[in-house]
This record gives sequence, structure tokens and C-alpha cells, in this order.
Amino acid sequence: MGLKFSDMKKLEELKTKCKCGVSVEINQHKNYYEKVEDNIFDDDKEDIPNDVLNKMIELDTIVRVQFYPNTPVGCYVIYHYDLEEALDEALNILN
Repeated sequence: MGLKFSDMKKLEELKTKCKCGVSVEINQHKNYYEKVEDNIFDDDKEDIPNDVLNKMIELDTIVRVQFYPNTPVGCYVIYHYDLEEALDEALNILN
């Protein structure tokens, strides 16, 4: 999974639009020898579309974007198998 210039621009835009923190994690589950489905909390699984979750499992890939638009109290968390699509989803929430 290579980082493209468009991904960097989207990440910079996300950072600029958020008043607080932005974090991106890719494949952290592999650091613990976990399966995709074992690494995601059940509450979070409910918010991931089935086709996206199934593709994450198929590709053994977790892209997790967490961002705090206004305060350090409330955040959004996006799970996906594709970094660019996860960043697009985050930016759509902010727009």
C-alpha cells in the first residue's frame, strides 16, 4: 500500500479542517498477530458496511482514521481497506 500524492493532500486537508488531533493507523492488527475481525471492537463493526468489512478481511488490511473536528472530546472513526477512500469519507463528514 503506497502513499500517493493525493493521499498526502487529503491528509493535509483533514489536518487543517480539524481543530484537534488526527491519526491514521494501517494494519496495526498485524503487530499483534491478530485477524482483522478480532482487532475491531464489536461496537465499531456495527458501523462498518458489510462489503467494506468483508474486503478488509479478504485483504487482511485495516485502515483506521480517527479525527477530532471541534474538541478533544468527540471524534469520528473511519475503518476501511483503502486509505484514499477512508480519507475521502472523513473529508465528506467535515464538509
